[in-house]
Amino acid sequence: MAASAFDALLELERLGREHGADLPAREEPGEDWVGVGFRLGGQRFVAPMAEVAELLKYPDLAPIPRTKSWVRGMANVRGTLLPVMDLNGYLGEHVSSLTRLSRVLVMPIENAYTGVLVDEVFGMRHFPKENVGAAPEGVEARYAPYVTGQVEDQGERWLVFSMRALAEDPQFLMVAS
Repeated sequence: MAASAFDALLELERLGREHGADLPAREEPGEDWVGVGFRLGGQRFVAPMAEVAELLKYPDLAPIPRTKSWVRGMANVRGTLLPVMDLNGYLGEHVSSLTRLSRVLVMPIENAYTGVLVDEVFGMRHFPKENVGAAPEGVEARYAPYVTGQVEDQGERWLVFSMRALAEDPQFLMVAS
């Protein structure tokens, strides 16, 4: 009796293979390009994930005398001193107005960290690698040295902002007034 039940199962499997629909082809998910989305004024940017160490709400700051106007001050973050710079102010735009959306992106510079104030952070963003392209023509001059590419996603264009290029810019490192 066991052989006939087994034979019946084999027959069902054969019929299923003959008359069943094919399974859809399994698609392997592509690798995503990951970054941190943020806004300066009306422009959306995304910084490579490897170039942003942390996101912070705007911390309490101690002023740093004799520095440029875009140097906001020094924060004590978990026992580590963190200079905070106003990215809008540095790029020649007006100094940022603080809102409930204002955030500080913490980026590594050599063996230390520096915070840059931005108008808003959209969090970690995943983009298909094929959506990442070269920097577009006509990027505003103040952004151009730091824009290394662009990403198109759901009808929106994000400029890829290199925190590394910012950290290596001698003008950014010259904070004394």
